[in-house]
Amino acid sequence: MEIPNLETYFPLIQQLSFGALAGYFAGYALKKVGKVMALVLGLFFIGLQILAYYGFVRIDWIEVQNRVNPLLGSDSLGQMWQRLVNILTYNVPFAVAFVPALLLGLRKG
Repeated sequence: MEIPNLETYFPLIQQLSFGALAGYFAGYALKKVGKVMALVLGLFFIGLQILAYYGFVRIDWIEVQNRVNPLLGSDSLGQMWQRLVNILTYNVPFAVAFVPALLLGLRKG
């Protein structure tokens, strides 16, 4: 039995390694940015509630809910996820390793 020549597989190994690293770092960064966004949105909500409590503003939460609900449906979230993956893997040869590593980065971040 002949031992395979690693030089033949080196470009493939290189692409998969780079794809995995890029995916992991992108997922890690997305998770960190998501945490910062959650913090900012949470503080924004608290600020709005304080302003509403003291009578500076009035918030129609029913209207807010009616406008936000369509964005949070499972179909809409699935489409947003697919669009994100399409953007992050656009025209890259290492997408096979990128997506699983992206998910791992999202988990670890």
